[in-house]
Parts: sequence; structure tokens; C-alpha cells
Amino acid sequence: MPPIPPPAKPAAKSACGSLAAFCPWAGEEGVRVYLRPVGLMPLAAWAKGAAVPLAGGRFSFAAAELIVRQLDRPDGADRIERAFAPLSEILAWGWERSRGVAERLDRQLGALTRARPAFAGVDLSRPRLMGIVNVTPDSFSDGGDFLDPAAAIAHGEALVAAGADILDIGGESTRPGAAPVPPDVEEARVLPVIRHFAAKGVAVSVDTRHARVMAAAIGAGARLINDVAGLADPLALPVVAKSGAPVVLMHMQGEPGTMQSDPQYRDAALDLFDWLEARVAACVAAGVALDKIAVDPGIGFGKTAAHNVEILRHAALYHALGCPLLIALSRKSFIGQLSRGEPPRARLAGSLAAGLDSLNQGAQMLRVHDVAETAQARAVWEALHPV
Repeated sequence: MPPIPPPAKPAAKSACGSLAAFCPWAGEEGVRVYLRPVGLMPLAAWAKGAAVPLAGGRFSFAAAELIVRQLDRPDGADRIERAFAPLSEILAWGWERSRGVAERLDRQLGALTRARPAFAGVDLSRPRLMGIVNVTPDSFSDGGDFLDPAAAIAHGEALVAAGADILDIGGESTRPGAAPVPPDVEEARVLPVIRHFAAKGVAVSVDTRHARVMAAAIGAGARLINDVAGLADPLALPVVAKSGAPVVLMHMQGEPGTMQSDPQYRDAALDLFDWLEARVAACVAAGVALDKIAVDPGIGFGKTAAHNVEILRHAALYHALGCPLLIALSRKSFIGQLSRGEPPRARLAGSLAAGLDSLNQGAQMLRVHDVAETAQARAVWEALHPV
């Protein structure tokens, strides 16, 4: 796929089109700009020169939502303006505001259009399913069902047979209000299961926020780390960098015991982008290759139902981080809150609806409990959105 060339500085202000008068303060100190692809089209539109590709997937786009935000103003309030425009006008507008604005837009466009290589050995040319194996007594949806290693292995085998591309094996519940689990207990739960599937060549992820467990899991054959805390453990980033293992960086406000007490954001979608961007940069600076980083906005982790909806509506924004996008919303409480208060096992329809909408925004991976049903939905979705 040829690189997107940097835009030439426009010769006239009219190149901005409808954006000529938009946000004249965008070049000021403390201003950040963001690009969210909109109006996604079939990839054939790129082949015909009418659009640019989105993250190497099935879609292309020729327009975006341009978001401009100024933080830390004297009055304490953010200033945010939004506009929808063709990419050509947005890039011309950037050069009219400042070189810094233009360069940030150019970097984001490059990240948005860059094809995503295989992640942990899994080809991302089609959406992938990460099946959940909770080796815990207290997970919110299936706690206790698979605490015994034999039961966890049997469940994992069923998920692989149903179409799981990755198995995410966790030994600590991170549901709201959950208490921490000592790393030695966590290891005793997950390592036998990881060894079993790694020996069979299955792509195994370890769902942990503890550096010690990460190291042990990698030694047992796990291909990737899925950390709900975004490598907050001070020893976690060195472990990941030294091992060369791919990592999923997830956003969580607070910690599981208190994260749902009163989550607050200035702008949920943009705050998450800024946090994830900083974590990606920290990983790259520590020696982790960008191609070995995926991001997860952390639906339900320190977020209200309204926050979750706003983040999911803006999911395409996160492709501008240049990493594969994992969406994990299966059976989560906001689904029941938006519906009729259904318990976790009765939230399949809502999980599928939100999951398919995430695929419509180019998400590369879905983390799910109900693999067979999601695989069926994916098959129909793929038929409706051919490459």
C-alpha cells in the first residue's frame, strides 16, 4: 500500500473551503486536534482514487470529523469545536493555522491509513475474536464456572472450536468492586491453562495487570499481554519490552475496587485518546515496537453508561493512534442499563449490536464471551462488507 504523501501547503485560503473561518484559535498554545473518519465507504473507493484506506481493513474514507480542543484555559473550562469536512479541506485548514497543527494532522492521517500487520501472529485482514476464559471464582459474568483448570481447558477448547482466534486467559476478576488477587494465586490459576493451549499452537493472551504474572505467562507460552491497567505496574513495561511480547493497552480510570464510584471526564472520548496516546508513546520510548501494541478504550472500566456510549460512537477516532483496536464490551452492565436491566448472561443481543457497530468503525478485534454467536454474526457482516 503506497504511503499517503504529505499535503502541499495551500496556495490560497480558499483551499480550506467551508473551514476557512473555522476555529481561528487552533494555532494557540495548549490546543490539540483530532481526526475521526466518517462516512466510511467500501475499500473499492480507495482503488478508484476517491478515498484513502482505513487501517488496512475493509473501509476507506474521504471525510472526517475535525475536533479542536484547548485545555487548561484560565477559566478552567475546555474549549472544543467540531466540524465535518473532506480530508483535502482539513489538511489545507491545518496549514493555514500553523505548521504544528498541520504536522499533527498529517501524522494522524498517516496512522489512520497505515495497514495493520499481524498481531501476535494473528492476521488482521479480517476482524478477529478473542474468547474469554475466566479462571476465577468471582468474574461478573461466569465467575466460578471455570475456576478448576480442567473446566477452564474444556471451555477454552469449546471456544476455539466455535471460532475464537485468540484465547484471553485471566486469573483475577477486575469487575467493579473486585478485590486484588495475590500474583501467586493468579499464576496458579492461569499457568496450567496457558501451557495447555500454547502447546497446541493456540494464540494465548494473559489477562493480567501484574508484572510477575506477565513474565510467568510468557514463560509458559502466552503470545501476548492484555493489561486492563495499561502497564501501570512499574515493572510491567520493562517485562514487556524485554520479552518482545505484544501488549494490549487498556484504559481504566482508578482501580477495580472503586472505579465505578464516580467516574468523571472532561470529554470521555478525547480524554481516552490522550491517555492512550501517552501510553503508546511511553511503550515505544521503552523499546516496544508500535506494531506490537494494540489499544482498548476500556468499556465499563471507570465509565458510566453515557461515557461508554460516547466512546463507542467515536471508536474510529482511536485508529489515529496507529495501533490495532480491540473492543471489549461483551455482556457489560451498560447494555442492561440501556435496556431493561438484564443480567449478564441475557445481554447477548446488546453485545452483538455494539460489537457489529464497532466492526463498522474498523475495529480489528472483539473480546467476547459468546464466541459461536459472534462468529456467526461476523460471517454475515463479512458477506455484507466484502473486501
